[in-house]
Amino acid sequence: MTGFARNSGQWRETSWVWELKSVNGKALDLRFRLPAGFDAVEAAARGIAVAALKRGNLQINLAVTSSSTTADLKVNTALLEQLVVTAEALRDRLGSAPIQAENMLALRGVLESEEHTLSEEDTKLRDAAILASFSVAIEELAKSRQAEGARLTAVLASQLQRIAELTEAARVNPARSVEAIRTRVNEQVKRLLDQSESFDPQRLHQEAIVLATRADIQEELDRLTSHITAAQKLMATHEPVGRKFDFLTQEFNREANTLCSKANDASLTEIGLDLKTVIDQLREQVQNIE
Repeated sequence: MTGFARNSGQWRETSWVWELKSVNGKALDLRFRLPAGFDAVEAAARGIAVAALKRGNLQINLAVTSSSTTADLKVNTALLEQLVVTAEALRDRLGSAPIQAENMLALRGVLESEEHTLSEEDTKLRDAAILASFSVAIEELAKSRQAEGARLTAVLASQLQRIAELTEAARVNPARSVEAIRTRVNEQVKRLLDQSESFDPQRLHQEAIVLATRADIQEELDRLTSHITAAQKLMATHEPVGRKFDFLTQEFNREANTLCSKANDASLTEIGLDLKTVIDQLREQVQNIE
């Protein structure tokens, strides 16, 4: 979900630059930084972003400048009168030269610059132009994120293939064969009988068979296969699937953990640990997709 977009525009004397930066996030978090007086623009831009994007932390900046030089100069009459009275009193007292108008106008606060304000209609036209520019920036950001998604597709497909290979390796593992299980059960029973003659061999065999049944990982392997199919279907769709994929990786991890806990052979444990490693890598990459 990472991406960057920039778009600029101009309306009359007003120019602007939108900058959008997106990073990974479980939900859609929009953070706007706009100049004062653009609250209406922010509200509308938020709606545009929500309609276009579903996940990610977005930092949205708007810089606005005006090249207008048309400002009226206004004389602060009240201040000027006070200054004239004070200056005349000092001139009479000190016998100085007459007061010069240009000197009075040069005093701070006498001349004020009065900027022109836009009419309500012009403000709407300006804001509409700025929002149109934002829509373009959002489209560019979406394309940037889609390009990243295309690159991630190959990575995700490779990781799912590896999970499928490990699942199949566990399925055909010799330690799961009937002969291997029978041999393992007989060895366990024999060790117990060697330690004490008070054990009932028939009861021991029954208990060993129950334990062997509980240790069977067929259900976990079937669910892993089902999850792989579901993940492949998610990758084939054009809808936002990030949250669903994130949940699916949790299910992958659950089955891998159970497989490791049930494993009654070192080779199966090794496969389970490899599965957990690949699933963790898959989950990291899933955070990057919408």
